[in-house]
Amino acid sequence: MALSPNLRGSLLMAAAMAAFSVTDAISKFLTLQMNFGEVMLLRGIFAGVLIGALATHQRALRPLRLLFVTPVALRISGEIGGTILFLAAITHLPLANVSAIIQSQPLAITLGAVLILGEPVGWRRWLAIAAGFAGVLIIVRPGVDGFNQFALLALVAVAFYALRDIATKQIPADIPALFVTFLTTIAITLVGAILIVPLGGWATPSGHAVVLLALSAVLVLIGYQCIILALRAGDISAVAPFRYTQLLWAILFGYLVFGDAPDGAMVVGASVIVLSGIYAFHRERVRNRPLAIDASGMPRDGS
Repeated sequence: MALSPNLRGSLLMAAAMAAFSVTDAISKFLTLQMNFGEVMLLRGIFAGVLIGALATHQRALRPLRLLFVTPVALRISGEIGGTILFLAAITHLPLANVSAIIQSQPLAITLGAVLILGEPVGWRRWLAIAAGFAGVLIIVRPGVDGFNQFALLALVAVAFYALRDIATKQIPADIPALFVTFLTTIAITLVGAILIVPLGGWATPSGHAVVLLALSAVLVLIGYQCIILALRAGDISAVAPFRYTQLLWAILFGYLVFGDAPDGAMVVGASVIVLSGIYAFHRERVRNRPLAIDASGMPRDGS
């Protein structure tokens, strides 16, 4: 039996989140053997080769001067900042806690679109944004004994990732997305190389670590392709909420690999973030429905 477009898109989105979660678990595991700058460098080399080959095959390579196009530069800067802070956070915190904080990213993007792009947002989505960040505060727990400053790194990583996604929307359509991904990968690889010495120096990776790094690079590429296919297959309002399945994978891998069991505050905070995010997606769908009807030329009452 053929799957509906929305169901197919939802399954692809869930598969993408599983791929990214495995990559995150691998990264956290490898930071036990090497600093995260080295992880960025080695993983970036593998990913750069794969993405570069794919870009060459699809004739998506362009002049390097496009690196200085403002939205491209901002997108790369956001990815670099987010990656550094995310890896620093998961080095010191349970994977599920960091993942839960990162799940507030869609709400941060909405907030950024208001502040930077001037997009209108109704009071219901404002409430969803406020509730989502309240969920983050429940997890971070500022001012209590359970507070960990590395949770703030994850929160700032959300801001960088939001900058990345907002800038991505502004990139001219004639610049291939695959080329932007290639430039981003190269930039992250170079930054990783720079960070190795300040973070403690080079540690010769084991053969097992090299295999895991290669697997991580492949999974990142698979994850991005699944997201593209998911968003093309189904309605974004139906598919996007399945991003939150990444939190379930993070809890599972955190427990099985690292023995980290989520505490009550993390579960409550994550639930608030997920519910507020799903509600924000719902409000976006409701807001866009009249626009879709007007564009189709159909009367709103269906008569």
